Amino acid sequence: MPAPSDVSPTGIRREPPSPTPGPVGETPDGACSQHEPPEANYGPSMLSLSDFLVEHESEILHIRRPVDLDDVGALTAQTSTPCRSDTVLFHELRGYEGWRLVDHLFVDRAAQARVLHCDPTEVVPSLVRVLEHGPRPLVEVDDALHHHRILLGDDVDLGILPIPTHTDRDPYPYCTNFAVHRDPETGQWNQMNPRCGVLGRREMVSSFVTPTANGILARHRATGTPMPQAIVIGAHPAWELAGVYTHPHEGWWELELFEAITGHPGEMVRCRTVDLMVPADASAVIEGFVHPTRTAQDGPSPGPTMLFTPGPNQQPVFEVTAITISADPVMRNHQMTPFTDHQELPRLFHEAIIYRRLLGMGIGIRDVAFIQGGGALTCVIQVEPSIDGQVTDALLQVMGSSFTNTKMVVAVDPDVDIYDYRDLMYAMATRVDPARDVLIVPHTRGWVFDPSAQPLVGALPNTESSRFPSLGSRWGVDATKPVPYRSSERERFERAWPKNWGRVDLADYLDPDSRPTTSTS
Repeated sequence: MPAPSDVSPTGIRREPPSPTPGPVGETPDGACSQHEPPEANYGPSMLSLSDFLVEHESEILHIRRPVDLDDVGALTAQTSTPCRSDTVLFHELRGYEGWRLVDHLFVDRAAQARVLHCDPTEVVPSLVRVLEHGPRPLVEVDDALHHHRILLGDDVDLGILPIPTHTDRDPYPYCTNFAVHRDPETGQWNQMNPRCGVLGRREMVSSFVTPTANGILARHRATGTPMPQAIVIGAHPAWELAGVYTHPHEGWWELELFEAITGHPGEMVRCRTVDLMVPADASAVIEGFVHPTRTAQDGPSPGPTMLFTPGPNQQPVFEVTAITISADPVMRNHQMTPFTDHQELPRLFHEAIIYRRLLGMGIGIRDVAFIQGGGALTCVIQVEPSIDGQVTDALLQVMGSSFTNTKMVVAVDPDVDIYDYRDLMYAMATRVDPARDVLIVPHTRGWVFDPSAQPLVGALPNTESSRFPSLGSRWGVDATKPVPYRSSERERFERAWPKNWGRVDLADYLDPDSRPTTSTS
């Protein structure tokens, strides 16, 4: 996806923005699809996380009783079940007056649809349209919500921030918000989602998890210069979504997708102590420098597979120079385990890219999902094949994608609800002949978070601790019915449904007190 011609090398402009080119769902003739982000507003009416929470207040689970910070993770995890997941907002944190904490902003299709302003069934097509719309320049503004309170020098104290400890084995509280960097040679901006463990009042250990960020760090280490870094806490969720785009791209910054998601130009402000820019609507920002030589232990702390893989390793120390906080701060937490945004959010653009590639192959494609219970290693594609061979090609395309976490790929028909594990198991049990319908591809690139992958020790200096690169295998499962022109075979797989299934709705027959108040076993 090329950068538009009006994008500068920095991707940020000072002059007043021109009228927004229109929401992502708008077609050339002016007709709009279901995806219609709000019209652009500027200055004081900038989009913020607080406003987003107000807009969707009735769709969020509110916990208004006081909560200890150490209990946040376990309580958040209980809001995600096989039947339902909730965005959860904690209104009162003991010991952190004035702070709220939110999690699960992307935990399922309903939550993702709120950010994209679309129907839950249209999340992946809407993400495809975001990519087709492409990046737009960000706008520099002079003030920010998080400039309400500015802590510098000896006043800097990470202890005032409600940063949770995620598991009993974590050595520190871990901040899980996104970081901003800039390449010292090219000026190119970069975003990544590290985990930052709190070492003391003004120090953190910051994990470097992407090739781009590691390249920037390597250039600073080569010259012995500290690397500027800013951690952005509690910004509008569209910034998070834009920032998880990880496919190779040149000449533009991930955050420049903000306008394609919201219809609103992204507003940026300069940091106080480092030469970086961050979203002006953030609830808080941690500024500082990554030391070129100092390191500290990172981990054990769970990865997206919900396991402590890779194990403890040495990561650079982040020396904090400033903390800026808004008047109504919201700590954005990403509880690491189990079944949280940690699995869902980083895979969203993977789904859109795979969807677009399958469309190009000519196979009917309904949906693509890295399902929540798949440990970020399982991709399900919902397809409508018209001829034999298409499903095999599709499985191989997904397994052979640039994403090393497509370890298991399952193809199902449109009559299978890919978000209902009963339906998935049913399709695999009744539509799969293991000798015929399972493809196993050995000796493929493994994912560093997959404990079954074997690190290729010796390939790189730190492979033993980082697990990169690794070697593994992949498998594809064709759980689809025979294609339509093989009608006599296909008929054997037609499902039985109750009479009038799909024509009557239980909700039409329920009174407010119809449902039981307690469950029984």
